[in-house]
Amino acid sequence: MKNRWIALYVENEVGVLAKVSGLFSGKSYNLQSLTVGTTEDETVSRMTICVTSDDITFEQIKKQLNRMVEVIKVIDLTNVPMHMKEILFVKVRNCSVADKTELFQIAQTFKVEVSDIGEDSVLLECNLTVRKNDELIALLNKRFRNISVVRGGGVAIESISTSEAGRTEYRKK
Repeated sequence: MKNRWIALYVENEVGVLAKVSGLFSGKSYNLQSLTVGTTEDETVSRMTICVTSDDITFEQIKKQLNRMVEVIKVIDLTNVPMHMKEILFVKVRNCSVADKTELFQIAQTFKVEVSDIGEDSVLLECNLTVRKNDELIALLNKRFRNISVVRGGGVAIESISTSEAGRTEYRKK
């Protein structure tokens, strides 16, 4: 069992997200992350999905997604060189002045933005890889007692420098 990443190009229509997520829930596949946004073509959306599965189950998932009418293209990103980021907000409450100083140092080290400061709280805004976000959360959990985490899910694109075509093309079926 390992994390697998899929990018889907889908028709940008009402109900497509529900159908795709319904496929996962109907088969009892657990989604680790799912993000959706429109592409340069407003009639097409791109989904980035992370699912934990074995090889056989993952092949079944890809086949089932390919059978869906609304799915234009399925791309397995699991073993493809790619660029991936995840947005993350961390709110640290009940901070002393010393805590705030430490948080500013941590933010500088991780190259994250301090996006809001309160009397006794600090809000960090991160745009890092999933692994780096995990490391940041682990560190903050060790150092501070009252943190709140909001994650937006990973967004990924194939690397240009290591791909033959240098771009992803999609066509409607």
